Amino acid sequence: MDSQTEPADQEPDAVRRPRRETPARPSSAPPASRDTLARPPLVRELLLVVGLFVVYKAGRQLATGHTAEAFRNAHRVWDWERAAHLPGEGAVQSALLHSDTLVHIANTYYATVHFPATAAFLIWLYLRRPAHYVWARRILAAVTAAALVLHLTFPLAPPRMLAMTGLVDTGQVYGPTVYGARPATDSMANQFAAMPSLHFGWALMVAIGLIAATRSRWRRLWLLHPLLTLLVIVGTANHYWLDAIVAGALLGIALAVIHLPHRTATTAGRTGRLVGAEGAESVPELVGAGR
Repeated sequence: MDSQTEPADQEPDAVRRPRRETPARPSSAPPASRDTLARPPLVRELLLVVGLFVVYKAGRQLATGHTAEAFRNAHRVWDWERAAHLPGEGAVQSALLHSDTLVHIANTYYATVHFPATAAFLIWLYLRRPAHYVWARRILAAVTAAALVLHLTFPLAPPRMLAMTGLVDTGQVYGPTVYGARPATDSMANQFAAMPSLHFGWALMVAIGLIAATRSRWRRLWLLHPLLTLLVIVGTANHYWLDAIVAGALLGIALAVIHLPHRTATTAGRTGRLVGAEGAESVPELVGAGR
C-alpha cells in the first residue's frame, strides 16, 4: 500500500490562487454630458428667475405709502449707528465729492452694475458650473425673500433723504439716477426699502460664488466687487452702513443653511484625476476644498 498517495480532495490551483480585484473604472461619460445631467432645464430656470423677480418687485411696491414710518426708522438707524460708533457715511461721500467725474462714475456704477453683474454671474455658473449655479440661485432667492420681508416690516428712508445727516443726493445732483425726484410718488421703485442693501448682498454672493467655483490664485480679488459696491452705496447716500451689515448677516445665514454640494461631476478646473497606472482610481475633488 502506497503511503504517499495524494489526497483526493486537493483544491485546484484556480481555487487556491487569490484573485486580483479589478479596480473601478472612472466614468467614461465626457465632461459635457455630465454637465448636462447636472444642469437644470433652461426654460424652467428662466421662468423661475423671472417669476421671482416679478414677485420681488411687486412686493417692494407693497411697502410704499409708509413715508412717516420710514423716516422714523431712518432716525432710529442713524442713532443706532452713532451709538455703535460706526464711521459716518459722510466721510465716504466727502471723498467722492472731490471730483464731479468720480461722483458720476459712482452713480453710474450704482445704477447699471447691480443687475447685469448678478445676471452674468448666474449665466456663467449655469453654463460652466451647473451644481454651483443651483446652489447660488437658491442662496440669492433666500436672501432676496428675507430682504422683502424686512422691506415690508421695516420701511426705511435712505440717508440721502434725512436732513440731519447733511448728505447730498448725488443721483439727483450729479446724475445719473434710477429714482424719481419725489419718493412718495415714484412708480418705478420703492425708495423706502433701504434695509437690507441687496446691492451689497448680491455683490457679496457673486464674489463668494466665484471664489468657490474657480481655482485661480487670484480668485479672492472678486471680493473687490462687494467692497467697491459698499463704498458706492454709502458714498452716494443710498444706504447706511447697517443696511450692508444686515445684508451680510442674511447672506451668512443662507450660506449656513444651504450648503454647496460636496462632490460634483463638474468642479472648478475639471476634476476626476486618474492616480497611478495600476489600480487607476478616480479621485473627485471636494467642491471648494483648497480653493
